[in-house]
Amino acid sequence: MFWQQLVNGLTVGSTYSLIALGYTLIFGVLGIINMAHGQIFIFGSLVGLVLMTSLNMPLGVALIVAIVISAILGLVLEYTALRPLRKKNVPHLASLISTIGFAILMEEAMHKFFGADSRAFPQSFGDTTFDLGLVQIRSVDLVILGISVLLMFVLHFWIQKTKMGKAIRATAENTDTANILGINTNMVIVVTVMLASALGGVAGILIGMAYSALIPTMGMTLGFKGLAVLILGGVGSIPGAMVCGVLLGIIEVFTVAYGDSSYRDAVAFGLIILILLLKPEGLFGRKA
Repeated sequence: MFWQQLVNGLTVGSTYSLIALGYTLIFGVLGIINMAHGQIFIFGSLVGLVLMTSLNMPLGVALIVAIVISAILGLVLEYTALRPLRKKNVPHLASLISTIGFAILMEEAMHKFFGADSRAFPQSFGDTTFDLGLVQIRSVDLVILGISVLLMFVLHFWIQKTKMGKAIRATAENTDTANILGINTNMVIVVTVMLASALGGVAGILIGMAYSALIPTMGMTLGFKGLAVLILGGVGSIPGAMVCGVLLGIIEVFTVAYGDSSYRDAVAFGLIILILLLKPEGLFGRKA
């Protein structure tokens, strides 16, 4: 029982890590919390799911579509809700409110295009189960874990070793200095927002695979959990987002298994209160 719940927690937690990485990237570069992140990637994921169910397209195609649609919506967010305010040098609170407005628009668009009901993944998807003695692992769990871990390592390598990754880190450190050094910070910001949204699109499809369905309204709940991971790991910390996303997933699953399922969504915010009391900068954050 213990090991089975641990595997389930790792599966769910790895998707939370991808969501939190999107928040971390945008906050690191722009210094704002993108409150539309959850709605953006759920919209992209629903488009991918509709293609799977209506046109019988394979998972790989649905995943690519979710990535592309989410990235495009991230681009729209940057040009409509973020860049105009950034040019006017307004307080970051204005950008926060702007992303909330964009989130509301996305929520209404999802109701218009997809309705309010949940949309199920194909029933035959991920039915195969592997018995490993202590645990039974579904093939879908292996796919989720494999894709999540691979993306996290690729992202970490890309940020640390590539020219664009170094440009992102330089822009996150100081935008003015990055401009002086010849870095096109506007392009860096666009790439960052699109990348964060694309990661969310992957997370949305993987969450749908884990729960066998997607609901248009789940973007807000998942977005808040991503924020919880952001705070737990330390705002702006990529390793913190990776580790604490998995940690939150494990704690949630054990709470449901050995406690009360009604407390599942409350766990994240209970952890936030605890971390803010004991270590306000987060588990992987640095003191200012």
